[in-house]
Amino acid sequence: MNALEIRNLHASIGGEPILRGVNLIVPRGEVHALMGPNGSGKSTLSKVIAGDPTYEVTEGDVLVDGESILELEPDERARKGLYLAFQYPVEVPGVSMANFLRLALNARRAEGDEVGVMEFYNKVQRAVKELNWDENILERYLNEGFSGGEKKRSEVLQMLVLEPKYALLDETDSGLDVDALKVVSQGVNAARGPEFGALVITHYQRLLNYIVPDKVHVMYKGQIIREGPKELAVELDQRGYDWIREEVAA
Repeated sequence: MNALEIRNLHASIGGEPILRGVNLIVPRGEVHALMGPNGSGKSTLSKVIAGDPTYEVTEGDVLVDGESILELEPDERARKGLYLAFQYPVEVPGVSMANFLRLALNARRAEGDEVGVMEFYNKVQRAVKELNWDENILERYLNEGFSGGEKKRSEVLQMLVLEPKYALLDETDSGLDVDALKVVSQGVNAARGPEFGALVITHYQRLLNYIVPDKVHVMYKGQIIREGPKELAVELDQRGYDWIREEVAA
């Protein structure tokens, strides 16, 4: 099955359980939304999938196209087709955007299969155009001096260039004004297609006005407690999360 599959995933940090049996499937070709209140485990899930060593997986599995990746290092997971767009992208002084993108692209490829100059240029040019950016951005150091919106746009630019099978977008909309939100969403929508799956993590329905999900998952206290169509996100926006909490308590 061509999908990112999370099976009964339990994870903790410092002995404190955070994920308590997460089950979730994102088929390739679909974009899913993961919503939930603060502290529900959404960002932890993305980090565990990507291989953050801070967290200990105590039970369950994560599979990419039917293959378990839990024993793989983060760079090996990336080569399997995973990409994580960080909630708080870091600045890397001294490394230009162009150099970083080329290094990242080559690191995902088999040894000796480096991307050609023209192939790289065409990839980057298309990605920059999708995000309504000037090519001069490629000469700037990675995220250094970038506004919050530019940092999020940088994460989506990397995704478009790297062309992963599955992208985890961790609160890409946080701190964005409406114009920046539209641009970032345009980039994500440009990546959509039969060979691309994405899990969009967000608190708010407003992002899903621009990136319309195929399915919505709701997380609470480290578990997926509700799944449904895109209309579920609208209901959450109108009613808040209290009704979900009340249902779980009942």
